[in-house]
Amino acid sequence: MKKLHSVFFIVLVFFGCSTNPLTGEKTMAFINNRTLFPMSFSEYDDFLNDPAVKVVKRGDRSFTESDFQNMDMVTRVGEKLATAAQKWLEDAGDKYYLKDYKWEYNLVKDNQVNAWCMPGGKIVVYTGILPVTQNEDALAVVLGHEISHALLNHGQQRMSAGLLQQLGALVLGLAVSGQSETTQGLLLAAYSVGTTVGGMLPFSRSNESEADKYGLFLMTIAGYTPEESVPFWQRMAALSGGGGLEFLSTHPDSGRRSRELEGWIPEAKQKAAKINGTGK
Repeated sequence: MKKLHSVFFIVLVFFGCSTNPLTGEKTMAFINNRTLFPMSFSEYDDFLNDPAVKVVKRGDRSFTESDFQNMDMVTRVGEKLATAAQKWLEDAGDKYYLKDYKWEYNLVKDNQVNAWCMPGGKIVVYTGILPVTQNEDALAVVLGHEISHALLNHGQQRMSAGLLQQLGALVLGLAVSGQSETTQGLLLAAYSVGTTVGGMLPFSRSNESEADKYGLFLMTIAGYTPEESVPFWQRMAALSGGGGLEFLSTHPDSGRRSRELEGWIPEAKQKAAKINGTGK
């Protein structure tokens, strides 16, 4: 029991939370951004410096003029969204929230249908997603979503949740240490499945839905057309064949995703009008 109490003490000592200025909600924050951002920036640099990664750069004759135009588009969309994020945070009363962000936008020649934004504003878009986005507004849908993950500290939350899950397993292991090895194995396996299906996966899906909503707001504040979000995700759904079971996925069902986005469009327009001073 003394060991068990010690573990709970460790959890209490290291437990932390932070309030996000955009949502107004408290979230888990075992790892603060002062620690997380340097790690993120270092990993990003390592990625870009990998010889196997083909970063589109002017002057490199292995790329076409179309590649350079797409690179310019990625930078343009990223910069507009970063500016919109600053305006939004100033409106929310925290104009210094992004002071430690180091925005960077890169296009990578790769067939992956993907894009991402690391904590602190480091962005990569793969050329493979551009035939699906088809236009700049739809690219803003993608980058708005990815940037929102960073603004909402989802990386920090997922790392914190993973740490909490590991601590829970440690506590359980100590609690059942007197049981047979078979019983211990069964209980720990049940804990792993239960916390993953009942906790970690829904938590991830919740993050994805939140990034969809706030990404829609962000792109609309930046002057892009929020209606482009619905056909974009419909194209993504068609490309993936509809996906698998939602409850075993880290992402929401594509059909539900499109319906939710369509429902959020009026709110996104109201938010943009307020922040941009074009509405009442």
